Amino acid sequence: MTFLTRLPSEPRTLDEPLAHWAAVDPDGEAVLYGQRRWTWSEWNDRVRRAAGGLRALGVGRGDVVAFLDKNHPACVEITLAAGSIGAAHAIVNWRSAGDEVDYAVNDCGAKVLFVGVELLPTIDAIRDKLTTVEKIITVTPDGAEVDEYEAWLAGSTALDRPEETSADDVCLVMYSSGTTGRPKGVMLTHRSMIRHTDNAHEGWGFDEGDKSLVAMPLFHVGGSSYILFSIFDGIPSVMTRDPDGASLAWAIMNGANRTFLVPAVLAQVLQSGPDAIKLFGALKTYTYGAAPMPTPLLRAAMEAWPNTQFMQVYGLTEVCGVITHLLPEAHTDAEHPERLLSAGTVIPEAEMRVVDVATGKDVEPGQPGELWFRTPQLMKGYLGKPEETAKVITEDGWFRTGDIGRVDEGGYVYVEDRLKDMIISGGENIYSPEVERVLAEHPAVLEVAVIGVPDDRWGEVVKAIVGLKPEATATGEELVAFCEERLAKFKCPRSIEIVDALPRNPTGKILKKDLRAKEWQGRERTLV
Repeated sequence: MTFLTRLPSEPRTLDEPLAHWAAVDPDGEAVLYGQRRWTWSEWNDRVRRAAGGLRALGVGRGDVVAFLDKNHPACVEITLAAGSIGAAHAIVNWRSAGDEVDYAVNDCGAKVLFVGVELLPTIDAIRDKLTTVEKIITVTPDGAEVDEYEAWLAGSTALDRPEETSADDVCLVMYSSGTTGRPKGVMLTHRSMIRHTDNAHEGWGFDEGDKSLVAMPLFHVGGSSYILFSIFDGIPSVMTRDPDGASLAWAIMNGANRTFLVPAVLAQVLQSGPDAIKLFGALKTYTYGAAPMPTPLLRAAMEAWPNTQFMQVYGLTEVCGVITHLLPEAHTDAEHPERLLSAGTVIPEAEMRVVDVATGKDVEPGQPGELWFRTPQLMKGYLGKPEETAKVITEDGWFRTGDIGRVDEGGYVYVEDRLKDMIISGGENIYSPEVERVLAEHPAVLEVAVIGVPDDRWGEVVKAIVGLKPEATATGEELVAFCEERLAKFKCPRSIEIVDALPRNPTGKILKKDLRAKEWQGRERTLV
């Protein structure tokens, strides 16, 4: 077992590295966010004050607090502060509709809710439903005078980490869309997150003078896990509120030279003209994942930025993020160009099996099967759902991913299909049953199947195939609008096909495989 060389030892909790850098490099730059800057000493003081403020609000070990906003350093501060006193931080997807926010906040039992002022109308509309929330604190993007969060911090007394806080305490609850139509809260501990930071570190390592561009949303495990790399390495983080072109350009012009982004952002940059392409050439590394990467797009990026190292990661929220990686040298391996289609090899401490779904036995080398992993990064379980947890974690600790893949003779993993009914669009996980549940509530809908279809920018997007009730009428536009009132916009169908009847097998099950095959025929599909 190894650990990051810049820390004296493996920390017990996520906030310990911040305290270390505050002690050894107090005046060093820690985080940049718009016009605001904090040193390691200043940032650590904010976290300690947040810990004291949470304790004063009655938050203790085993409790949960929640955060609803776009990217903001305050979200990271609450993760570290809550974790330091043994509490967990549930980060809610800010793109969620009111009903989805209501579900997540109540499901985790949050005692305190931090919410961005831009999203306060969403909370106001459901405030009477948030039965566990005792305090709401608003956050502004720029720390304006009306910022309740800044006033709360200023009025709080710093609190050191209690001795009873354990490495096995849950520190994060990340909501992952559920196959039953509702999201599940994935419980991640300090220990699992720390082991992930260590094991996934290869290829992400920072040099003196580097700055990390943090643009992945913090409600996504790719955002909350990624920012730990720079905190643990003592490297400044340049955080953007949104991953739009102007924000990313600002970050690079402020020295950010390493980043992790979804492929859709890369496509956007390549379409933005020569100035944008030249600017992004300043990146030392561009790590991508969380969504399919079309191979032509990857080759175009590698040609546009010959001095940038590319790395791909494949992972899941349940293992804190990365579980396999395709390192930079594999991207330029002339003897194995086919490995650009792979998800790389397993990271340290991870064991892998490829299992026949029907028999539960390992398949022959090179044959497809369900990917299983065993790793100290594994989640503690799904919050309040022991039966769902037991479905994916075996008694001997193997995690069943629900992804179908194969492994070549060099140990490179190819993710080829899904058992889980999930669509990954621009890095967002969308489970078909969640969308189907909403469409089925429309009075004209008799039956519905939701699938992912190829899209050059987002990897794949949502399509619904709908059968209507006899004598009923509805247009695709009407059905999309119905969804938009009840779901986050990114989950809503981009297209709807109305058919007389959906294809079914002899037992009556809808043949989604046939519907997908029709859409993906002739396409080179990469699911990671």
